[in-house]
Amino acid sequence: MNVLKIWKAKQDKKPLSMITCYDFCMAQIINQTAIDMILVGDSLSMVMHGHKTTVGATMDLMVAHTEAVVRGAPDKFVVGDLPFLSYRKGIEEAVVQVDRLMKAGAQAIKLEGARGNIDLVRHLTQSGVPIMGHLGLTPQSVHQLGGFRVQGRNDAAVEQLLKDAKDLQEAGAFATVLECVPAEVAKKVSESLDIPTIGIGAGPHVDGQVLVLQDMLGMQEGFKPKYLRTFMDGFQMISKAVNEYHEAVQNKSYPQELESYS
Repeated sequence: MNVLKIWKAKQDKKPLSMITCYDFCMAQIINQTAIDMILVGDSLSMVMHGHKTTVGATMDLMVAHTEAVVRGAPDKFVVGDLPFLSYRKGIEEAVVQVDRLMKAGAQAIKLEGARGNIDLVRHLTQSGVPIMGHLGLTPQSVHQLGGFRVQGRNDAAVEQLLKDAKDLQEAGAFATVLECVPAEVAKKVSESLDIPTIGIGAGPHVDGQVLVLQDMLGMQEGFKPKYLRTFMDGFQMISKAVNEYHEAVQNKSYPQELESYS
């Protein structure tokens, strides 16, 4: 997968699949799958490090996790996420941070929001950096938005979303994520753009879907937003395996002779 194939997928009406990944172990597995793209998202702040929001992600964390994923999934198109405020300190400083993430192995960069970022997106794309936008619910702005809430529920918000999406496209973005917006709104935005839209909680009328890997695997017990479909019960499966190991140690059925060195 590459930027040109991602563009062509929209033209051919071929849905794109994207999954988050944050570590070498999982990346090795994903590298053997048919998934189109990997996002090393700043959601790692929550999923891997236990923070309540994505604001806790730092550039050092993003670089380290991106390097690990790229080593584990060398055959996949990997998008690296710019963390909170790392790209809001002026173009010169933003370029320094983007340079770090690209040199960590990311093949494209994602950033949240359009307003205040258009000049940066244009500068980066003209500098050879593929940029993926992110509109709708932008988790880095969770405190300003009043929580993790669906966006685009009134006419003014829809018009702003349409404008932001077109502005990102015109600035050179190759795709944009639409998060937690009504399905009909996401459809309207998608149909207005030449670049693909990747939805999460944005219904079926976008050009692709992205989910957090641990969410999709059912590893976050009690986390069940409306948009999420779990494709296995990872929490229970792993818990069961750990308990079985514990029991085998307790009853001395592990290790056996074949599992011991002579």
